[in-house]
Amino acid sequence: MTRPALAAVATPAALEQASTVPGPTGRSVVRPASAASPGPGSGPRARRSRDSRPGGALTGDGTLAALVEAVGAWLRTPTPPERRRLSNDLAAYAEAHGLAGLRLVLRPPLPAVELGTGSLRRLPSRDRMSRLERRLLESADGSGGLGEVVVDGSRDAATATARILELAASRARALARARAGEEELAALDEATRGIAGVLSAERVLQQIVDNVRRLVGARFAALGIVNEQRQIDPFITSGLSRAERDRIGPPPRGHGLLGLIMEEGRAIRVPEIRGHPRSVGFPPNHPPMRSLLGVPISVRGRVLGNLYLTDKEDGAPFTDKDQRLVELFAAHAGIAMENARLHEQEQRLAILEERQRIGRDLHDGVIQSIYAVGLMLDDALEVVPTDPAGASEKIEHAIESINLTIRDIRNFIFGLRPEPLDQAGLVEALAAMAEEFRVNTMIDIALEVNGPADFEMPADDTMQMLHLTREALSNVARHARATHAEIRLVANERALELAIVDDGVGFDPTARRGPGHMGLGNMRTRAAELGGELLVESGVGRGTRVAVRVPLGGAAPGVA
Repeated sequence: MTRPALAAVATPAALEQASTVPGPTGRSVVRPASAASPGPGSGPRARRSRDSRPGGALTGDGTLAALVEAVGAWLRTPTPPERRRLSNDLAAYAEAHGLAGLRLVLRPPLPAVELGTGSLRRLPSRDRMSRLERRLLESADGSGGLGEVVVDGSRDAATATARILELAASRARALARARAGEEELAALDEATRGIAGVLSAERVLQQIVDNVRRLVGARFAALGIVNEQRQIDPFITSGLSRAERDRIGPPPRGHGLLGLIMEEGRAIRVPEIRGHPRSVGFPPNHPPMRSLLGVPISVRGRVLGNLYLTDKEDGAPFTDKDQRLVELFAAHAGIAMENARLHEQEQRLAILEERQRIGRDLHDGVIQSIYAVGLMLDDALEVVPTDPAGASEKIEHAIESINLTIRDIRNFIFGLRPEPLDQAGLVEALAAMAEEFRVNTMIDIALEVNGPADFEMPADDTMQMLHLTREALSNVARHARATHAEIRLVANERALELAIVDDGVGFDPTARRGPGHMGLGNMRTRAAELGGELLVESGVGRGTRVAVRVPLGGAAPGVA
């Protein structure tokens, strides 16, 4: 028996050129392009002749295309509904092609499934199996076996059916690999952006653990860093609920297999955890885990912890590809930890420098002023008997100096105050900050807002804007000697500009600043973290304008 029609549709081009048509149950199915237009021997008479042959070609109901579509759907989403769909379409194909029975077996790395219909609904005996037509399914790229198909029918029908299912499975697998590659790149990009954005180390590590578990297809994943006290902290998990974590109790202590990973500084794959000589078992309430893939997290040759996964969802063992992917994410985890350490050191240094600056400012300003007041009062005390009017004048000067000193102290306090976290949004917080500035500095200030009142910013970005505004106002209070200041906020759907303007003495922005003057540098750093830019306009005797422009919703900086 020949199989010209089946061979015509069992090609990648035919599968690619398929068109969607209504199926017999009202569901849209894919009909190969070769069936869409008549060719030689394709008229009604010829079609009836082929349909009548057992194991013949694609019938008018499109069962072959429906089966191809069902195989692809199962490989994309191996869920119970897709399993039932594949079983139904397998039965419809066998009936339409006159096959007494048909059995399909797909094996890892594909989502495993075994389905039978007709005389092969149940697994046949070994003796009967030897009399059936059995074909192995090989991947189109030669990378290995995909499963097998067993047919209770002719040899040609078995060969043609196997070829069709091979192509369908190989194509779906290739598409899945492409999607997996895109997901891997997206996950790595997310981790990289988190590291570059100086997110908290724990937040970046949680992203890494969640993404690597999803990409590998594991049920559980965890990441542990060993601190200076040889305790695992932090310990970050994925696949366990908060309640499950609480029932398990404290994090592991780094013994057993987890200790082996750190001791040897290399990846390990264990198909059966309980059977490994280094296994120390699980604590009470711990979910059962069978297989393990663990890799060390290292920075500059020093092992900091480990990243490990357990139990693939499809029951398959962990592969070399899985290990390479986990090692890649472990390297990103190491970078995140090192980046967090450097950022913490930078923050500590900034705090130390700020303390030194405050100490210098207090010593050179407030303390010297108080010392001068003390000298004036001493002078007044000496001349009270001989020159009461002169003593009174000295006391008045002392009181005036004390008032100025109180103002300076208020300015310092304003620069150290935390942001108004309880405000509803940026505009409300800016209004509260302006009022606080007016009360503490006795400098007149106005808030001007132009643009939609309902624009939104993420909470973290709003906090950055408030920190930047406070830094600018603190500079006005300490250095500008201004009588009036303004906060100007301009926003549209694309971008936002916030400017702090004063009428003070101004300064030369191009002049080199001393080591204790970090205000502008801090503001530039905050603007960059917001994806925007900082603009400084000033001159001696001309006042100062400090503005930050940031995008809203991913737009480029700049306000129209």
